[in-house]
Order: sequence, then structure tokens, then C-alpha cells
Amino acid sequence: VQLQASGGGAVQVGGSLRLSCAVSGRTFRQSTMAWFRQAPGEQREFVAALFRNGVSTHYADSVKGRFTIFRDNAKNTMYLQMNSLKPEDTAVYYCAADFSLILSSIRTSSAYDYWGQGTLVTVSS
Repeated sequence: VQLQASGGGAVQVGGSLRLSCAVSGRTFRQSTMAWFRQAPGEQREFVAALFRNGVSTHYADSVKGRFTIFRDNAKNTMYLQMNSLKPEDTAVYYCAADFSLILSSIRTSSAYDYWGQGTLVTVSS
């Protein structure tokens, strides 16, 4: 399974970005997909996830109401729409996937077997 993240870049406060994560090598619709991020000097943290049922979404409190995770099964791609960006959203964003994860572990990075390479998001004031 390969994950390819893209869409990062530099944006001003209040701006928007859409991250993409293309998945290949296994049936995409069977996967639970998530985004994590890691700021310089910080630990990787959970951002958002979409359970494999395609319905159940989960968000970190810090992004709730601003970020939206969704998927296009026809394109084998997951997205993270990020609006109202803040300087504290600056980080490398990683997409992750797993095919057997249980719902209670959806916010846990170690529960995901497959990871993309990361894409940098920089929000400046």
C-alpha cells in the first residue's frame, strides 16, 4: 500500500488549503483514513479521521469547525479541506491508512500501518 500526500504550501492567516492523499495498492474503500500533523519540536498529533464505513468522522478539538475530511472512492483519494487557517496549524501533515483499525483507536497514530511522506503547511500572519 502506498500513500502519496500533496497540497501543502504557504498561506496567510485565515486562508485555505486542500490536502490530498492518493492511495494505491489495496481497496481504498475498505480503509480507515486519517491525517496527523507534526510541528517543529512537537510530537505528532491527530488531526482528523474518516472511519472505513465512510460516514464516521472525527476531529481534533483544535480543528473542529475549520477542517473537513472526506474521500472520493472513485479516485482512491482522501482530502483534508482546511479553512480559517491559523499560525498554530503550521506543521508537516501526514496521511495514514489502516484496514483493520477499530473505532476506539482512530485517534492513535500507532494504530495505522500505512503512512504517506508528509506535506508541509506554513501559515503566516
